[in-house]
Amino acid sequence: MTARAADRVRYDRATAPLDAPVAIVDLEAFDANADDLVRRAGGKPIRVASKSLRCRALLERVLSREGFAGVMSFTLAESLWLARSGFDDVLLAYPSADRRGFAELAADPKLAASVTVMIDDPAQLRLIDEARDGGREVVRVCLELDTSLKLLGGRVRVGARRSPLYSPAQVARMARVVARTPGFRLVGLMAYEGHIAGVGDAVAGRPVRSRAIRLMQATARRELARRRAEVVRAVRAVAPDLEFVNGGGTGSVQYTAAEDAVTEIAAGSGLYVPRLFDNYTSFRGRPAALFALPVVRRPGVGVVTVLGGGYPASGAAGRDRLPVPYLPEGLVYDPQEGPGEVQTPLLGAPADDLLLGDKVWFRHAKAGELCERFDVLHLVEGAEVTATVPTYRGEGHTFL
Repeated sequence: MTARAADRVRYDRATAPLDAPVAIVDLEAFDANADDLVRRAGGKPIRVASKSLRCRALLERVLSREGFAGVMSFTLAESLWLARSGFDDVLLAYPSADRRGFAELAADPKLAASVTVMIDDPAQLRLIDEARDGGREVVRVCLELDTSLKLLGGRVRVGARRSPLYSPAQVARMARVVARTPGFRLVGLMAYEGHIAGVGDAVAGRPVRSRAIRLMQATARRELARRRAEVVRAVRAVAPDLEFVNGGGTGSVQYTAAEDAVTEIAAGSGLYVPRLFDNYTSFRGRPAALFALPVVRRPGVGVVTVLGGGYPASGAAGRDRLPVPYLPEGLVYDPQEGPGEVQTPLLGAPADDLLLGDKVWFRHAKAGELCERFDVLHLVEGAEVTATVPTYRGEGHTFL
């Protein structure tokens, strides 16, 4: 029996009393992935990306482990909720226009001490000030650096379109704006290299593309390490008490941790290891988060139909954004239909061994987006469900 087949036996046994659709997290795999992230971080603390987990219980679990410290959140409303729930170091990774949230932040000493907001434009400071509604607390601020690789004089750009702050001079200028604006304190710098951390460099069946990605990423790592060090020096000249410099992502942990200028690493997807993180030469994680759909039809030989399944991930549309049938091994989508909102036909020899009500296990393309589909996660240890915990959705929160 293969390791994957053994996992299927465990998952089916653990969830036998539960009707599908159902979502699980394999805690042995989750903890092993956490250990691997810590090893790769080489002693630098890992700030956990809540977007990749979307479950308070699992955030608490990983933050209780040595090597993890702080949360990287994705909306201001989520940041305030986490701070009120006892998370005392929350970095909001994206700028916000949530005026009500900023009024709450500026009026509450505990929230103001626990939450750091992201900016990259003086207009964002003005928006926060206008939203204060009398609140006088100092707002902690982090600047974001654009990490994209620019070639041929900027005519070619590789990387996400995020911050407009690219050069050391631009970032230092923004730091001076914060320093002279009452009611704000610059405490951090963030630089997320998504084109390195979030792009697999070993694409199955695409050797030429994979080599091109590795070449691009090696070039990008060298350029960013040099520029990030210059940016940090320029910002520390303005704000010598800068508390943290955040960088990284699951796919680049060990490379970013090697930079002296970086004080902490961001990661989250590497705990669940969704399918988009299969294609890396630098690490191998264990799939920890899965969902199961029930067989509800047997249309013919070599075909079963499961309920639901149309759970595409965000990003540019493509087959890589679809969940992948995982267990039993050997099932594939019908190319004429793909995964559907209400039903999904699956093809392959294993279909003939499946009965109505049996579970087919899938892996989502991304990590935390799975939790937008399920109210709870069943935590599996061995062949047992040892706990059932709510996702953000299960606690009544869909922040985006």
